[in-house]
Amino acid sequence: MSDTILGIIAISLYLFSGGLLAARLFCKSKNRCLHKSGIIAIGSASLLIHSYLLYFALFSSAGINLGIFNAFSLIMWLIILILIISALSKPVENLGIVLFPLAAIALTMEVTLTSTHIISSSGTWQLRAHIMFSFMAYSLFTMAMVQAIILYIQDRHLHNHQPGGFIRSLPPLQSMEAMLFQIITIGYVLLTVGLILGGVFLDNIFTKGLTHKTILSIIAWAIFSTLLWGRFRHGWRGRKAIQWTLIGFTTLMLAYFGSKLVLELVLSR
Repeated sequence: MSDTILGIIAISLYLFSGGLLAARLFCKSKNRCLHKSGIIAIGSASLLIHSYLLYFALFSSAGINLGIFNAFSLIMWLIILILIISALSKPVENLGIVLFPLAAIALTMEVTLTSTHIISSSGTWQLRAHIMFSFMAYSLFTMAMVQAIILYIQDRHLHNHQPGGFIRSLPPLQSMEAMLFQIITIGYVLLTVGLILGGVFLDNIFTKGLTHKTILSIIAWAIFSTLLWGRFRHGWRGRKAIQWTLIGFTTLMLAYFGSKLVLELVLSR
């Protein structure tokens, strides 16, 4: 079976999984709705195909190709993996309404568009560790962004006394908020480790082409540091926490994908 056909199957399954999760929100009878485990199984099948396609897109004899489209696909692969594992024990599956379609978009870009940024296979373990921790942090902060948006919608509907089907299907507001900060805390730890590894062991993090990425990553780290300190010291919650989360996420994504977009697609480096 060709990679194109496998890609179409995986993309279709991702979209189907997201659609099934959305349909569950408006299902009046639980007996008529596909159970969460069934939807997760469909999403897992897509993830397996995604894994196969991503492996051959990333790895070559020259090294690891972390071009912008492969990088986006890798981050979404990690996000779906984390989502599926988390959904086994926590009520986070509704994040898939947004995340599954995003994974479909990422996989579509991977199999149809080309960009090249080779990380040599002879690179140091510190470089590989820096990349690994950074990608895991980006993945978790993307999940936090989606969680924050859903939390905002939930908070707004509850304040307006409009608890529709979507809102009734979500965990209580406090539980959603607690999950948001759990995700942010883990992502913050991973980002911290990634920045430390980059700062201590890599010599070129402030060279031309990487300066903006480094500075914006540090700013994003400072934003999330402030958010976690505000939560611990002053009990920040609600819209203030959501705003800081979205600002931090936007800064972090500009740091990585903004720099890659300019270097790889605009300047063709």
